[in-house]
Amino acid sequence: MAKKISDEAVKKRTGKNWKEWFSVLNKAGAKKMEHKEIALLLSEKYHVSDWWSQMVTVQYEQDIKGRKKHETSTGFQISKSKTFLFSVSKIFSAVQSASQRKLWLMNNDFKITSLTKNKSIRAKWVDGFTNIEIQLYAKEKFKTQLVVQHNKLTSEKEADKMKIYWEKKLYNLNNYLNKK
Repeated sequence: MAKKISDEAVKKRTGKNWKEWFSVLNKAGAKKMEHKEIALLLSEKYHVSDWWSQMVTVQYEQDIKGRKKHETSTGFQISKSKTFLFSVSKIFSAVQSASQRKLWLMNNDFKITSLTKNKSIRAKWVDGFTNIEIQLYAKEKFKTQLVVQHNKLTSEKEADKMKIYWEKKLYNLNNYLNKK
């Protein structure tokens, strides 16, 4: 599997290249460890930052343990983000409101299970099985990053499909907000 992060970059940030990390993890018994255990080992024993612990763990699981792209212990998961030139409250309103959602989400919908105003929304997807999490991050007064994460997808193919789907829907949301 092609690595997304170069050997040079991982060595610069962690002190080891991929081959060296894979050797260390194999010797530590990581083939039999769960994801969290591997990341914790990297963080606590080797003092790798949380972000790099996750990156090294995922790459190890993909290259050595055969983990597929987007795969987690509960199925497959994707995330898509977009930065908008609108306030957090305007974006939150367009996502939280069912009537507004219909105008940019169009053919699908979700049922909100919990929310924190102007910060996050959790919801069951239209299929009743998968779920989504939407996080909003204010970057400036009228600049906001929205991150949507779609969880419990059943396959790599479905994950790839939903990644494209959410890219289009966030584009629709931006167009909707521009017209509003």
